[in-house]
Amino acid sequence: MMHMTFYWGTSVTLLFDSWKTDSLFSYSLTLIACLLFSVFYQYMEDRRLRFKLLSSSAVSNNTDGAVDATPLLKTKIFARGGRWSVGRFTGSVLFGINSALGYFLMLAIMSFNGGVFVAIVVGLAIGYLLFRSGDDEQVVVVDNPCACA
Repeated sequence: MMHMTFYWGTSVTLLFDSWKTDSLFSYSLTLIACLLFSVFYQYMEDRRLRFKLLSSSAVSNNTDGAVDATPLLKTKIFARGGRWSVGRFTGSVLFGINSALGYFLMLAIMSFNGGVFVAIVVGLAIGYLLFRSGDDEQVVVVDNPCACA
């Protein structure tokens, strides 16, 4: 039976039928895994945003300082800063990984276990403190405030 309201207990099924807790020890390990997973999510989000910032600054700093007035007439498919550049592809892969991590965290919270919820929220806060609350935050523009994006 799936819970539809928050409950506090050590018996939880998380994400998969094989991930069930039946003791305080396994429940504690599950909470630690949720906490570390959410810290890792914030780390990966920081890497993605820094990569996006670096790749956009590399594209804007072209050699002659001029803006390309004919972006539709590019001859190379993988031109630097083009629609199919290696930087954009890598950014897309990182975005996909971050989205998958975010959705896994969302599904874990949807187990409606209070301990899992607290562990994930605390892990996100710790990850934000460690990786995303530095002095350079004003230059990083988040294009989507959704936690799973």
